[in-house]
Amino acid sequence: MTNLNDIISTFSSEDQQRFIAYLDKKNKRSDAKNIQLFNYLLNNELSSNEICLKLYGNLKKDAYHALRKRLYQSIIDFIANNSLQEENSIDMQIIKYILASKSFLQHKQYRVAYKVLDKAEVLAIEHYLFPLLNEIYHTKIQYAYTNPSISITELITKFEANQKNHQLEDQLNIVYAKIKQTLNNISYKGGIVDFQTVLNQTLQEHNISINESMSFKSLYQLATIASISAFVTKDYLQIEPFLINTYNIIITHKNKEKQLFYHIEIIYLIANTLFRNKKFDTSFHYLKLMHKHMLLKQKKYYNTYRLKYNLLTALNYNYSNKQKDAIAVLEPLTSSKHPDTESLLDIYLSLIMFYFQKNDLKKAFTLFSKFYHTDQWYTEKAGKEWVIKKNLIEILLHIDLKNIDLVESRLLSFKRHYYSYLKGINQQRVITYLGFVESYYKTPEMVTSAKFRNTVQQSFDWIDIHKEDIFVISFYSWLKGKMNNQDLYTTTLDLINKSQQELTNS
Repeated sequence: MTNLNDIISTFSSEDQQRFIAYLDKKNKRSDAKNIQLFNYLLNNELSSNEICLKLYGNLKKDAYHALRKRLYQSIIDFIANNSLQEENSIDMQIIKYILASKSFLQHKQYRVAYKVLDKAEVLAIEHYLFPLLNEIYHTKIQYAYTNPSISITELITKFEANQKNHQLEDQLNIVYAKIKQTLNNISYKGGIVDFQTVLNQTLQEHNISINESMSFKSLYQLATIASISAFVTKDYLQIEPFLINTYNIIITHKNKEKQLFYHIEIIYLIANTLFRNKKFDTSFHYLKLMHKHMLLKQKKYYNTYRLKYNLLTALNYNYSNKQKDAIAVLEPLTSSKHPDTESLLDIYLSLIMFYFQKNDLKKAFTLFSKFYHTDQWYTEKAGKEWVIKKNLIEILLHIDLKNIDLVESRLLSFKRHYYSYLKGINQQRVITYLGFVESYYKTPEMVTSAKFRNTVQQSFDWIDIHKEDIFVISFYSWLKGKMNNQDLYTTTLDLINKSQQELTNS
């Protein structure tokens, strides 16, 4: 059965009102039940049987399913009509120019035809509409013999250059799809892949250079590929200049408002990269810009990005020593129903982390208990890395809660399920870290000794702290706090501040 609740949950409040008005206008019978069904699904509080009873007074399953099908079709029609209305008129205007010019050419009105084609060419160039440009040049070349003043050589040069741009856009789309599939194999299927090699090979295979001039969509896709690379390698510092430079190119595009979705997405990518690089003030700047664009076009994409925006805002607050604000942002979202399951799971795990850092272990454990699905289910929804973080937090939480029996079983389960995977992706330091966690759990008194500190110092393959991943720092802070008898949140902020100072001095 089509999950209408998920589709309807993407509607903004304005979309909801306009859709109800659309249904009301469309309805020819006064007893139509589609608006009632829409409202029940919108509230998302009743089961299918309960809705059926409210609509018909009994379980008329056939009538109910037929009504759902009609509502689904109405939603498709409504969304399609809106998209057509919102579609930038430039595309349609160029198509009209091309059709008109062909009519003029057939009637041997060559001079008028070429003037119209010139207008179409200017618009298509401004908006990076390579397929339409291809048709314009094709037509101009075809009838070049009718206009002695036209340089056919120049036209062919333009046509070939446009073909290269068009091909580049197509090739980059293929690369984007391949890279996303590779990430899926790494994150959601537990595959072991040398991502950087795959990225370089794929770009070379399709003859793509990141310095070439690209369309808005292509630049967005390239920025996404760079972000995926950073996600896998945890080297966000390397991609930060590229993302910001790419964005500065994007905002000069005249079709940026038409492609608002891509615009918001790349702002989010920049804000997230800056957060991962511990540049919280600058990340907040881009988050404000993101929110501004989320409000455009009658908040068309507001609900799409609401969870991501609030999660990243809260994370910036938390690591900027504004934990109260961070918790206040996320707590109301734990009761949200939203199709973006991955972001909802990130919100839950982040809020658990905030409670844990605050030493509010009871709240952290209560929220954690809501994770009742299997690890396989969470892997499919949020990825392998998320599941590993979840399990590590659970182990630390049980240690601090002194749930000794649970600690032992969770440690054994983690070793059995994830040690071979971690070795395969060259993340031996997670295994080393968990070994020290286990040492603390078994003999907590030894963790403050100089011998233990020296062992820790010599066991990890340390990198400069300003290059270290912010979430890795968060996990290490728990161990460092135990070694120094220091509060977890204070330890975390101290290490973050040290990282920021090193970044400034580097």
